[in-house]
Amino acid sequence: MKEALDIEVHGIVQGVGFRPFVYKAARRHLICGWVLNATAGVFIHAEGESKDLDDFVLEISDHAPAAARVTEIHMKEVPLADFQDFTIRYSDEAEAQATTLVSPDLATCPECAAELFDPDNRRYRYPFINCTNCGPRFTIIDKLPYDREYTSMNGFAMCEQCAAEYADPEDRRFHAQPDACFECGPHLTWRTVDRSLDAEADLARHREAEAAGAPADADGTPRVGADLASSDAIIDAAVALLKNGGIVAVKGLGGFHLACDARNADALAELRRRKRRGTKPLAAMYPTLDALRRDCLVDDAEERQLTGPQRPIVLLRKKPGAHFAEGLADGLGEVGAMLPYTPLQHLMLAAFGGPLVMTSGNLHDEPVQTQDDEAFVALHGIADAFVGNDRPIRTRFDDSVVRVISVGGADEAVQTVRRARGFAPLPVATGETDGTTLPDGTPRTIVAAGPEQKNTFCLLRGADAFVSQHIGDMENAETYDAWLDTLARFEGLFEAKPVAVACDMHPEYLSSKWAAERHDEGMPLCKVQHHHAHIAAVMGENNLNEAVIGVAFDGTGYGVDGAIWGGEVMLCNRTDFERFANFSYVPMPGGAAAIKNPLRMAYGVLWQYDLLEHPAAQRALASLGDTADTCERMVERGLNCPMTSSAGRLLDAASALLGICTQPTYEGEAAIMLEAAIAGVTTDASYEIGLVKNTALETSTAHDTSVVLLDAETMFEAMLDDMEAGVETSFIAAKIHNAFATAIAQACLVANAAYGISTVALGGGVFMNRYLTERAVALLQTAGFTVALSQELPPNDGAVSFGQAVVAQARFATQD
Repeated sequence: MKEALDIEVHGIVQGVGFRPFVYKAARRHLICGWVLNATAGVFIHAEGESKDLDDFVLEISDHAPAAARVTEIHMKEVPLADFQDFTIRYSDEAEAQATTLVSPDLATCPECAAELFDPDNRRYRYPFINCTNCGPRFTIIDKLPYDREYTSMNGFAMCEQCAAEYADPEDRRFHAQPDACFECGPHLTWRTVDRSLDAEADLARHREAEAAGAPADADGTPRVGADLASSDAIIDAAVALLKNGGIVAVKGLGGFHLACDARNADALAELRRRKRRGTKPLAAMYPTLDALRRDCLVDDAEERQLTGPQRPIVLLRKKPGAHFAEGLADGLGEVGAMLPYTPLQHLMLAAFGGPLVMTSGNLHDEPVQTQDDEAFVALHGIADAFVGNDRPIRTRFDDSVVRVISVGGADEAVQTVRRARGFAPLPVATGETDGTTLPDGTPRTIVAAGPEQKNTFCLLRGADAFVSQHIGDMENAETYDAWLDTLARFEGLFEAKPVAVACDMHPEYLSSKWAAERHDEGMPLCKVQHHHAHIAAVMGENNLNEAVIGVAFDGTGYGVDGAIWGGEVMLCNRTDFERFANFSYVPMPGGAAAIKNPLRMAYGVLWQYDLLEHPAAQRALASLGDTADTCERMVERGLNCPMTSSAGRLLDAASALLGICTQPTYEGEAAIMLEAAIAGVTTDASYEIGLVKNTALETSTAHDTSVVLLDAETMFEAMLDDMEAGVETSFIAAKIHNAFATAIAQACLVANAAYGISTVALGGGVFMNRYLTERAVALLQTAGFTVALSQELPPNDGAVSFGQAVVAQARFATQD
């Protein structure tokens, strides 16, 4: 007997081939009716036999296209309308504009990759081949609905063949908005750099030649890849330059990359010199998975990340015996590796035949470049040539970065390091229903401005938290402008009208100043302590609504007492926290200067613990020279010498004392190199970090003073003794990490005994440390705790905006 269902499908179901998928599924299961894009997803009217309807719904739920993400399916029985076939209906603009979810950009699918290298295919070697399963999405959209006219493809009129594919529900390119070919779509462009000219004059040279219709650049390469021959000529020229040790700026989905030969130490050194890159590791893109496996260890979970539609950079362990050129990822046990995710990358890597460095095309500490002319000027002093194109980028995106870690026994979890291309703007659920709507029933929208470093913002609309892509350190006008531009795009695309704002407590952050301006305009403001936001982010992502023990270890966070926090064990719920334990305060001689020169930090630590006269300390600090006298005056007088409880700064100090990293060139390098120094050592040996009662508690409040202090004095004294005794540095490094992990477990056990809380949430940049995180999780689980970690979002400051939004949502719910 025939029945009829109305079916609403929510999630990432537009721009990913979902309606053609439903259409084909309906045909297979003898279903009549229709499918259309609706205000909140996809709406289906389905008529058929009961068994056929069950099978149809099961296929929609369990076998959606790889790029889709079905979050909810709602069904209700309705009267039969006696449809005789199944069709795809088209929504008008007013209906589709309220759609809340937009697909991220997707890596070239296997079908398009096969066509790309098929000489009999009409898109053979076309650098912009795509279909409904892959290609640009969020980086090209102007506004909703997601139709070609509202994307940066609106200037490319489809040829007859592409238009026929676009209109055919049976075709893989049905309603593929970026669909194109050599005849009608975007093309590559080529510009060389003339070092005898300044950037503006060199750009003018190219603009004049292009306006005059000059077909080739000075090196004879076509300026535009208008057809197969000229497009291949541009790729060949770029590959030849790369093989000769050159640097090429290559326009991708979300911005320019700077590419060079990953096996050429001279090319790597030149890239670092020109970009002022210091020693920060570079990521390599390999032509194939087999090629990558020759250099890196890859397990099944890591392979899924490498080959999935998101195609992030994956931090992989280096294979024993594999050769890596000097300057790629020196001194580290792992390397960032990825596979091609655009057709152009597939073509270039296949022609090059080996790994290429693909690093962000930007100046030091500035956003990635997205526009061809601006990129040519900005990167003129770095790149030798530019492979651009005439498809505009609407939103800049860096590559995402992930790693796979052990979370107990044989279990593994994906840890996000940087969330950007392929993942944003997918919403992250807060796990909360209270506080999501206003009294009139409309979704409450909150903007959380995020932190200063590794900034993201969060646009929380109802129960959906749209966390922006990684924006960067908000320390210059260029990044702040990029932040404002991206926020405006999110608000426009998601039709969000914020009614409240959240920010960090630090008054001098640019994001906090922006929030204060909104507050001055009448918008309610929620200030959230940095480390509470870290733990709230883990609570939100893991749907934790009861109190947790929050361990927030990082480098820097503004404390409610004005000190620099970063080694915190907290009792947290979504609205508030109490500080239960923290590392005892140590001075930072020179403030930020102690981060740039961790020997200063080491001096402050040893001064606090009265260990400056230890022979090992004397030798380790000798290179400070006259700076030691400056540090002494600062700590003795308390001048320009903020106090900190930061776990990250203690790790920096240990790294410097061991001579591992005394002059870091990027954030976190000293601690990263300390972890790398373990180099495969396996030991349970550990130093001791004491847990002592805080005698100052009676004179303060629970927010700024803990019940328990973590005292690292014993650890540093024993470490110096080991150094004096000639113990291997790798063994000392392992004992330091073991001490931190043990202290975490011990502090949580004391908190559990006092408060009965058995769930621990780990957050903060220190938990980017694989060894420490895996060790701490194992000890906590052995002690009987349930351990919660971030996975969709990074443990570092990239999750802080989400945590701010979670706290603000909870606080507003208590006011309703």
